[in-house]
Amino acid sequence: MTEQGYAIREYHDVNEIYKKLNNLIRQPLRSIKRDKMTEFLSYFDEQCKRSKELTDEAKKYIPGGVQHNLAFNYPFPLAIEKTEGAYLWDADGNRYIDFLQAGGPTVLGSNYEPVREKVLEMLKSCGPVTGLFHEYELKLAKLINRFMPNVEMFRMLGSGTESVMAAIRAARAYTKKKIVIKVGGAYHGWSDSMVYGLHIPGTGRLEATGIPRGGSVSTKEFFPNNLASLKRQLILNQLRGGTAAVIVEPLGPESGTRPVPFDFNQKVRELCDEFGALLIFDEVVTGFRVGLGGAQGFFNVKPDLTVFGKCITGGYPMAGGVGGRAEVIQRFAAGIGGIGERAYIGGTLSANPLSCVAGYYSLFEMEKTNAPVIAGRAGDRLAQGLQKIIEKYDLPFVAYNQGSIVHLETSGVMLLDLRNPFRLLKELKPRKHMMEEMGAAYTSQGLITLAGSRMYTSMADTNEVIDDALNKFETVLAACA
Repeated sequence: MTEQGYAIREYHDVNEIYKKLNNLIRQPLRSIKRDKMTEFLSYFDEQCKRSKELTDEAKKYIPGGVQHNLAFNYPFPLAIEKTEGAYLWDADGNRYIDFLQAGGPTVLGSNYEPVREKVLEMLKSCGPVTGLFHEYELKLAKLINRFMPNVEMFRMLGSGTESVMAAIRAARAYTKKKIVIKVGGAYHGWSDSMVYGLHIPGTGRLEATGIPRGGSVSTKEFFPNNLASLKRQLILNQLRGGTAAVIVEPLGPESGTRPVPFDFNQKVRELCDEFGALLIFDEVVTGFRVGLGGAQGFFNVKPDLTVFGKCITGGYPMAGGVGGRAEVIQRFAAGIGGIGERAYIGGTLSANPLSCVAGYYSLFEMEKTNAPVIAGRAGDRLAQGLQKIIEKYDLPFVAYNQGSIVHLETSGVMLLDLRNPFRLLKELKPRKHMMEEMGAAYTSQGLITLAGSRMYTSMADTNEVIDDALNKFETVLAACA
């Protein structure tokens, strides 16, 4: 890895982070004082009336009133009308610093003009979709291969969820084995086989409503960072026909909410080789955000398959794909232009001209501007500033970052698991509600975060933007002291 190529300047001390996180969940909640929380919530009633009108009406036609999980915010969703660079504006004209960044894809900042202009050119000349081949499919695949040589071939799809489904199908077709192992608590989309051990390690089928047992019978999990547990599962799977693949988020579950040691991925690679399983990297968030070489380039680990999602089009729609070893990816071509047994996948809108031109120029501009590194420096500044605020008010909260992915743990709800079921049952709801309240308080001060505990920075986040954000965060954190 090179200094100019990756957003993570210095890899964090995982043991120190877990020491702080374990201390956080051992303590009683340090919630926002009730009078201050009432004040923060009054913002929504007074300043967000149009958003409330729209989302209240939407509940009559849309389940829950919004279409995406990220938009379910407490006390009610905001209706966003405009984005530019580091900012969002809602339907009432309120401006926010955007640390959600659509869940991570807009490393350049929102609605980046040079990419937007190329998309508009494509719309004028070709339209968004033809159902036939377009040159930018090739140009995007070649560019991804240049940045990530491990992606020898690339098949574009419509989302990260579809891409995980395809990667698992390819792994099973190639290895002739069925079982897939994931890290408990990791999110790999909402397909039947991956809604298992979701968000909370050890919970298995807890979230599998509507999914027959057969849909996840070949999915297994191991606790985060527990390589011994992974090895035991691989050994056990040998008695059941073997393991097709191990899938990991290379920074750790939930974009590094449970961070992994630097050598973790290499050790998983070695275990996969020992037991004849493929290694799948889910780089839906880390691909291009950690650096143009992805987390695999940063860690210098070669996965057999790489899953892409949000970042592949820089925030434009139909964002997803799977790439990797040619002999595995060729399984998708069998029956079309290849030979042998086919792993069937489809998608009418996959690799449409709009998505491909957006993806090509997003990556081109990221390389041109060094956007991942600039966004990473903003993440450093934000995490360091948050840590200073935490120390100033003697709070048990934990702030750390992996480049432009910034974590601020205040309730510790994401650290609960079934190894302590009594604590899980007792504390899950109050800790989750505290996280919701923290998110609402940040919003009231003009900050949009992911669930009140994660922030994505972008190239648009200048020092002035970050310093302004830190002042806003301090207003909220001081109310917990």
